[in-house]
Formats: sequence, C-alpha cells, structure tokens
Amino acid sequence: MSEFNPADPFSFFSQMMKPGSNPFLPPLSEEEIERKIAECRTVEQWLSLQVGMLQMTIKTLEMQKAGLAAFKQGLEPKPPEPHL
Repeated sequence: MSEFNPADPFSFFSQMMKPGSNPFLPPLSEEEIERKIAECRTVEQWLSLQVGMLQMTIKTLEMQKAGLAAFKQGLEPKPPEPHL
C-alpha cells in the first residue's frame, strides 16, 4: 500500500478505490486509525478551501452585478422634472 501524501488531496480517494480496500471496515490498529484521521482532516481542509473559494467567487459576481446595475442606471436618461 502506498504511503499517505498530505500534499495530494486525492490520494485518500484513490486508496479507497483500490481492489481489496474497504473504507467501511474498522481499522485494525491505532496507527491505522491515526492515519485515517489525518487523511480525513486533509480532505476536510481541502474541501473547506474550495468552499471558501466558491463563496468568494459568488461575492465577486454579486458585486459585479450590482456595479453593472448601477452603471446602467446612471446611463438611463432621466425624465424632465415638471415645472410648477
């Protein structure tokens, strides 16, 4: 079995898909449990980073949309004010 590489967030998933590997069976040793915890935390950190990037992208697009709407509103001709 290959060593766990924390720099590769997909190594955990690739190990799970190997023939003879069953992620639902309980680990046999304390070291195996610690290794699996480390793998899961690495995946969790990677996913958290991706969620943060997605949220930042959404906020940026919302700001662009608001800016474009304000720009378009500034270009619209204003109706003349009635004289009293």
